[in-house]
Amino acid sequence: MKILVAGAGGFIGGHLVKRLIELDHQVTGVDIKPIKNWYQVHNALNFPSIDLSIKSNATQLLNSVDWIFNLACNMGGMGFIENNKALCMESVLINTHLLQASRDLGVKRYFFASSACVYASSHQNTLDFAPLKESDSYPAEPEDGYGWEKLFSERMCRHFNEDYGLEVRIGRYHNVYGPFGTYDGGREKVPAAACRKVIEVVLGLKQKVEVWGDGNQKRSFTYIDDCIDGTIKLMQSSFSQPLNIGSAETITIRNLYDQVVKASGTKSQIQFDFNLKAPQGVRGRSSDNSLCQQILKWEPLTPFEVGIGKTYDWILGEMTRKYHRK
Repeated sequence: MKILVAGAGGFIGGHLVKRLIELDHQVTGVDIKPIKNWYQVHNALNFPSIDLSIKSNATQLLNSVDWIFNLACNMGGMGFIENNKALCMESVLINTHLLQASRDLGVKRYFFASSACVYASSHQNTLDFAPLKESDSYPAEPEDGYGWEKLFSERMCRHFNEDYGLEVRIGRYHNVYGPFGTYDGGREKVPAAACRKVIEVVLGLKQKVEVWGDGNQKRSFTYIDDCIDGTIKLMQSSFSQPLNIGSAETITIRNLYDQVVKASGTKSQIQFDFNLKAPQGVRGRSSDNSLCQQILKWEPLTPFEVGIGKTYDWILGEMTRKYHRK
């Protein structure tokens, strides 16, 4: 099929394009970033530096496209989304224009990458929490800014399906991590940030590791290969409602850092400073995969220890080259 991936220069987008090419699809990659800033560049028809929040740009790319995967948005870790709420909200323009163009040009199927940030905070404000099932997004109380944009865009997809018959698929991603992604600069998420911070100590660049919060926050983290598997399985299914694509394995942030230190193989004692004034996010969040198992006969299975080891090794290689260390 002819497939367009919006956000192809991003972390998840780069992995998705690679997998779709391996499955022999004809892939077009689109991103607002110059191609030199893409995380991965594959043998696809690539259009860098195109702003899909401009309607004419979205329309010109969709002729003869069968499927669209919309992964394009402004996002990052907790520090970024808490300080850039308006910028995150503007991503609604991308989804709006891609949906309109899909309706007008006869696109067969449309995937929207949503987020666990759509879930009501009242389900996530204690350490004694139940895993989040899809119905927990209402009554609506999502993460301010980024979460509201994702929830609103989910509703747009639903109504384009109901009113215009556009086949939509909505995946709610839970803390996706892995190689070929952001690990510094302010947009990185916890697993990559933890790897970078530990590597900085290992390489002698820092003396201590700063941890945001008290370290008792609980999360589940989804390895990128599982994310791509679930995305494609959902796209191939007949299910049009939001569906969790997330690991059910829950760990504390303290344990996450312990796993990163283990992956480093260092025998030195690494000291931690816990910054209680830094953005911490919700107290507890993980994915209830009951519906995913029912619909897709599948759920993410990569243990965090395995995934973080691969992530650490990739970031170590990048940072070693950056600082000319061996």
